Amino acid sequence: MSQTSSHTRLNYLAGIISIIANALLFALKYWAGLVSGSVALLADAWHTLSDSLSSVAVLIGVKMSSRKADKKHPFGHGRIENLVAILIGVMLAIVAYEFITQAIDKLKNPESKAIFGTLAIVVTSVSIIVKEGMAQFSFYIARKTGNISVKADGWHHRSDALSSIVVLAGIFLQDYFWWIDAVLGICVSVILMVAVYKIIREAVDKLMGERVPDEIIVQVKTVIQETIGGDLQVHHFHIHNYGTHSELTFHINLPPDMTILEGHGIADRIEKQLRERMNIETTIHIEPKKQTE
Repeated sequence: MSQTSSHTRLNYLAGIISIIANALLFALKYWAGLVSGSVALLADAWHTLSDSLSSVAVLIGVKMSSRKADKKHPFGHGRIENLVAILIGVMLAIVAYEFITQAIDKLKNPESKAIFGTLAIVVTSVSIIVKEGMAQFSFYIARKTGNISVKADGWHHRSDALSSIVVLAGIFLQDYFWWIDAVLGICVSVILMVAVYKIIREAVDKLMGERVPDEIIVQVKTVIQETIGGDLQVHHFHIHNYGTHSELTFHINLPPDMTILEGHGIADRIEKQLRERMNIETTIHIEPKKQTE
């Protein structure tokens, strides 16, 4: 199995597990909310259901980004992942906005007070553990595959865990501090907004173009040294990320008396080694060494 297909399967797995778990948690929270009469828990249940929408978006993004290159998209469809990440970031921003508006309403209306029971405490605690576990799993898959939409979905899971923490804190502390639920809600909103900024910034950076990481430059030079030997004076690195693969371009300097056929052979060997060892497609521009060198 190729690395690309393996990453696609992992991304699918993250999305499917997320949808199933969110559906089960929604049913559990909603039932507990009805039994206990907790409006906060019912609202938290609908928040959990909204997470499923972001997971569906991830699956759609994975499916579309894994499509092969065609005439209209010669570099594939991998950048759809970045668009999905931006979409999930916007969804998270909406969740954060709802949190902060609800928190402000509670500060303005201190007489409104939720009524919770033992069932609500148990269900909320389970939700926190499960959702943070799902967040960690999504972050793990994102590190393995480099899919930022899965990473964004992980933050959506964490946002649900944070909202459940707010509910749980309100259960235990509202008798002592009437404002605690509202203040924690504002804190959660700030945390989410920071996450939204990071998610969208990373996605936009990938769409606009990034500098080549130093570690990749070092790896490329090492592969060239081991493949060809000698000093080819490698420079002018540029990278273009397309989700499932990357396109790297750079220049090498060769002796001016070398034939085109010889230069092409060297570039071809380097490109092949980089493809096999680093899973990067490369385009190499050949320049003649200066006579003084």
